[in-house]
Formats: sequence, structure tokens, C-alpha cells
Amino acid sequence: MKRSAEITAFEARLGYMFQHPEHLREALTHPSMSGPGRSDNQRLEFLGDRVLGLVMAQALLDDAPEATEGQLAPRYNALVRKEACADVARQVDIGAALKLGRSEMLSGGRRKQALLGDAMEAVIAAVYLDGGFDAARDLVLRLWGERISSVADDARDPKTALQEWAQARRMQPPDYVEVHREGPDHAPVFTIEARLPSGETAQATAPNKRQAEQAAAKALLAQVS
Repeated sequence: MKRSAEITAFEARLGYMFQHPEHLREALTHPSMSGPGRSDNQRLEFLGDRVLGLVMAQALLDDAPEATEGQLAPRYNALVRKEACADVARQVDIGAALKLGRSEMLSGGRRKQALLGDAMEAVIAAVYLDGGFDAARDLVLRLWGERISSVADDARDPKTALQEWAQARRMQPPDYVEVHREGPDHAPVFTIEARLPSGETAQATAPNKRQAEQAAAKALLAQVS
């Protein structure tokens, strides 16, 4: 397969040169672009999720030899969840290299968190198929970097942490209210307010409701803790 300028530029950002670029092409092909003779990245996403999980589990064991399973599990979840994968995807600008169908492109697909996270997992699988487990492990450890050693002991997502904070004080769970929405339908921006029954509130803005809710919960938790 002949390398395009886009592929070459992405390999440079990724820090890995493929022996078989067709693996990378498949990893960067969204289902909206699949068709006869063109595979999408869903199967690679499935594989990459497992490779990432194994690498991260071993990395956490090595980084914290005294940690209990109860301490390791939330750290692991924080490092492999879709938000973390999407953050790493933005770090190497996967969005610029993705092959998207017209409708997905017009709806802001290059910025969608779930889509970016899926693509990152697919790229990990592509490196695994191209260079073996050691190459995939080296890639993950390099891209996740300090996230591994700095992940909090209690790495629950903010909404879960805020709900448990409220329950410990015998409060009802917090509410999340959409207070503003702007932008075109294909690229909306949401402002969500997290509210505790005791009256405390905090707002956050993000490209999707889930991100905004998590950010609002994090802000409110910081405010009341």
C-alpha cells in the first residue's frame, strides 16, 4: 500500500512507522466509510481494547507493587475508559487522519469522543498486528505516559464520586439540568448544571451532554469537598 501524506504525517505524530500500512488504514476507517474492499475499524477496536487492557493492568502492577486489587481496579478503569482513549487520540490528532463518510464528517465526527476513543483502540490493535505485543506495549506506555503514575487512588468518574458523596450524607442523588445549548445541530455545545439537594450547584460546558455532566460533577465535588 502506498502511503499518503496524511498517513505519513500521522505515523510521525504516533511515533511508529508501519511495516504494513494497510493495518493503519483499516484502523483509521470509520464504519461510515466501509464498503466492498474497504474494511472499517470495528474489529480492530475490539482487539485493541483487549491489548490496551493487558498493557495497562501490567503497568499498574509494576507501578504500584503494594497496591491492593481494590486500589488498582478504579485506576485501571480510569486509564482504559473511552474518555482516556479519546484524550490520547487528541494528543496525536487522530481526528485529522480519520476516514469518515460525508454525513459523519458533517456532524463533527472528527471531534466526537466515542469515535476518537474507538479509533485509538483500533490503532493500538493495528500496531499489535504490525509489530507484535512489545511494539503495542511500548506505544501505549509512551502515549499514556505520566497518566499511569499520576492516576488517583480513587479514580472513579466524577458523577459516581459525587453521587457517593451525597449518599454518605444521606442526600438524594444530584440532578443534572441542561441550562443552555448553542451551535449548529451537527456540532452542539451543552452547558449542564449539577445540583445537590442542599443547594450547591456548578456548571460546565462541553460538546456532548455526558462530558458536560462529568465536568459539572467534578466542579461541584471540588466545591463541596
